[in-house]
Amino acid sequence: MRKGRLGGIAALAGLLATGCASAQAAPAVSHGIAEKLPAVSARPLGTADTGFGLDVLHAWCQNDPRDNLVFSPSTLATALGMAYLGARGTTARAMANTLHLPAGALSGLEAGLQARTAGLAGLDGPGVTVSASNQIWADPSLVTLRAYLNALATSYAAGVERAPLTRDPDQAANEIDQAISTATHGQISRLISPDMLDGTGWVLTSALYLDAAWAVPFDPNQTWQGQFTTTAKAPVTANYMHQGGFRFGTSDGWTGVTIPYRGGKLSMVALLPPPTASGCAVPDTAALSAIGAGAADGDTADIALPKVSLSSSGSMNDLLKSLGMGVAFGDQADFSGLSPQACCIGFVQQAATLRVGEKGTVGAAAAAVGIVASSGIVASRQVDFDRPYLLLVTTSNGEPLFLARVANPAA
Repeated sequence: MRKGRLGGIAALAGLLATGCASAQAAPAVSHGIAEKLPAVSARPLGTADTGFGLDVLHAWCQNDPRDNLVFSPSTLATALGMAYLGARGTTARAMANTLHLPAGALSGLEAGLQARTAGLAGLDGPGVTVSASNQIWADPSLVTLRAYLNALATSYAAGVERAPLTRDPDQAANEIDQAISTATHGQISRLISPDMLDGTGWVLTSALYLDAAWAVPFDPNQTWQGQFTTTAKAPVTANYMHQGGFRFGTSDGWTGVTIPYRGGKLSMVALLPPPTASGCAVPDTAALSAIGAGAADGDTADIALPKVSLSSSGSMNDLLKSLGMGVAFGDQADFSGLSPQACCIGFVQQAATLRVGEKGTVGAAAAAVGIVASSGIVASRQVDFDRPYLLLVTTSNGEPLFLARVANPAA
């Protein structure tokens, strides 16, 4: 039977008393996400998560250039960020560089993370459902530092759960997967397998669910078939939705069309690369900023956008190592801020789905990090997304909830 959830600071004492005992005294944190937040902008972290997401997408695409790809930069950055709060020394520096984290004191970062978490919690509204859930799963036989648990609770609103990771990995994997399935409304039913938990003392999970209606739905009568040229230069048939009046901007040959959701807190930016771009081209954050500035000028475009249903899942270990995080996976890793018994990252797993149709967008994402225990264009332009393109679902603060590359909408 699954143990009762111990979310929040006030419930940490029960877990600490059963094995996750504090090896280093730290003052209890009395404020939570529901109380007044510091006047800190979440936008720098949105920019950081977007830069990290573009790096991941580019590296991933190079491995699978003909595949549709989808993941949540926000969710992946959250799961890794939760691990980062326990990292020290060269491990922390390598993770910060890979995650594009803003320079500054850890206390400043935690304030920014708290504002980011509050921003994600405030996206719900008529026609829009966004729910995020962060969790640390700790084996009760191991020491977990109180200061680390406090930092997770205040920065990520992360609850704590006891799980028999070392004693009964089958039960632990089932408990984690059930929680992820609940958080993603059944969209992601399996993220962790028992074999992944071999030697694992802690699992950090982040889950996200999105169901958002367009501000102006696409007319189904204006959806018809057309040709799409894939990365392999092979033509396929896609179902294109058509509508006009969307703001757009351009930069470095990229064209970005902004499609707002109801309530104005969320939007999707469909990004069409230059015709001469390589198959795995991605814009940089400066180009995205310029596209956003251009979209504010008031010019509008008519678009033809394919309906898509995307899904991806798998290990991110090798990809993250290639991006500079290799030290966090090795025996020389330093996660002493989490526990004196913590060794290194054993696995990083992610899964995501994204469906884009006439009414809106439904998406779900989950990521898990296992920590091993040591012993200028004119208005009314037509933009046809008839070749590989990117999709970015972002908040008004620039937090990238989903990032996808559509290589073949008919797949």
